[in-house]
Amino acid sequence: MDLPVADPGTERGEGPLIQCPYCDSEAMHKLAQLLLPGLAAVCVDGTTGDLFRKPSVVAVELRKEMVDYITQRSDTFIADALIESEANQEPENEMPEDPFEIVSIFMDDFSSTKRNIIGHVSGWLLSDNREDKIDDFVQEMEMTRFWPLDRREAIAEVLLKNVDIKTKFHCPEKYENEERLADHKEQCSFRPVTCPNDGCRAKVSVRCMDAHDAACPFKVLQCEQNCDKRLLRRDMDRHCVTVCPMRPMKCPFGCDSSFAERDLENHCLEFLQAHLLKVLKVIHKKGRSEEELKELAQKLEKYDEHGKLAKAQDARPLTNAVKDLEAKMKGEPSS
Repeated sequence: MDLPVADPGTERGEGPLIQCPYCDSEAMHKLAQLLLPGLAAVCVDGTTGDLFRKPSVVAVELRKEMVDYITQRSDTFIADALIESEANQEPENEMPEDPFEIVSIFMDDFSSTKRNIIGHVSGWLLSDNREDKIDDFVQEMEMTRFWPLDRREAIAEVLLKNVDIKTKFHCPEKYENEERLADHKEQCSFRPVTCPNDGCRAKVSVRCMDAHDAACPFKVLQCEQNCDKRLLRRDMDRHCVTVCPMRPMKCPFGCDSSFAERDLENHCLEFLQAHLLKVLKVIHKKGRSEEELKELAQKLEKYDEHGKLAKAQDARPLTNAVKDLEAKMKGEPSS
């Protein structure tokens, strides 16, 4: 399939102007990603209910037709938009300025011309079954590399330049000769550069590099919870929730304290008496007053030669340690 060619520019002076070829790499990639599900929708709607035709059978033919259609629409888009703007003064009738919305409209218009009888039924167009079939066919085309991304990006580049009225996503500059163009390209804010973060293969325009870097999953960052670990942005959430020593936690004994996980040991040591009282109240539910339990807690802590009580970091091991110590204090064999 022949790829469409971008307009080289209008004439000025003695010859045609040469337009800067650069455009927003991420916008071009995003637009290219719209094309595959758009084609899948056309193929599914055109063959639904037909026992002898499957989406894959008509994909080659409809791909060419769709590309020709949306390219031709994009070629005349700016002129058509100006004419329509003059004819329709109401704001609600104005054409959109977002290139992605514009190309989506083109694809929807093309799709409507290829739907069979079932495809025209509104119930089908809104059904979950239709969406499932479209998703399945998109995956099939991706697995078979029916329409590789680089081929779609070449088409998306032309579409983007044709419909980007506000020149937000492509460079509008044009020059009389290659020398002046070459000078401009070295400074063009739309020129593509590779992300410097190790492992990231993304190519983005210079003007978008800060935004990309602020979200790049391969950016190495200091831990958000201020531990001494540096890690990839894509690993940050998992680190902070699972292994970060600074992740917040509540006291496992039920007191109202909150602290970083790495401070659990210090907390257990500092509030050992309070934790002992909670455990003793459970062990000795009846027959002991508050003062008696406090006195018992102090005795247990003094009798604990090996510091087992302070090392217990939740209720179960502390309860076991208390029972062992009480048994030894009474001269009974440990359970």
